[in-house]
Amino acid sequence: MTTGFDAPTTAIDNTTGDYTIDVTHSRLGFVARHAMVTKVRGQFTSFSGTAHVDEANPSASKVELSIDVASIETGTADRDGHLKSGDFFDAETYPNITFSSTDVQRDGTTWTITGDLTIKDVTKPVTIEFEQTGSARDPFGNLRVGFEGETTINRKEWGLTWNAALETGGVLVSDKIKLEFDVSAIQNA
Repeated sequence: MTTGFDAPTTAIDNTTGDYTIDVTHSRLGFVARHAMVTKVRGQFTSFSGTAHVDEANPSASKVELSIDVASIETGTADRDGHLKSGDFFDAETYPNITFSSTDVQRDGTTWTITGDLTIKDVTKPVTIEFEQTGSARDPFGNLRVGFEGETTINRKEWGLTWNAALETGGVLVSDKIKLEFDVSAIQNA
């Protein structure tokens, strides 16, 4: 018996072209340690992005991403409100997080993308390693490509410095934040 998750797909040999991220089938998430003992996971639900993929010349590839800060979700309304406030993202003043690639390299199915990440008008370079998870024509004739990646950043480098000391030592929110990307993109017509 096969399910939608293990049904065979036919990989496309050449995925060179221009793509738009399929937001409904992608996830931009993060993980932070809370109170030094557990992890809190969240995601942004509103974002847009484009990519130019060049398999023959990976350095000619390009990625652009814009994230709506107010779309942050962690499963707790009070925490989401705090993250949108001036203590963290200040979503009213800085409504978007952006990423623009500056270098793309490829080794087999692994793509290494370096670019400028801007949070609260602070821009710093980050490098994200992505695994190309596949390519296929969907039932509607669209060419899709999938990528999964992650990287860890120090939130303080982008001015996200709020914290609270714990009686037992340590702090309430970790400085290191893991960023997670599960991306499905559709080739432009």
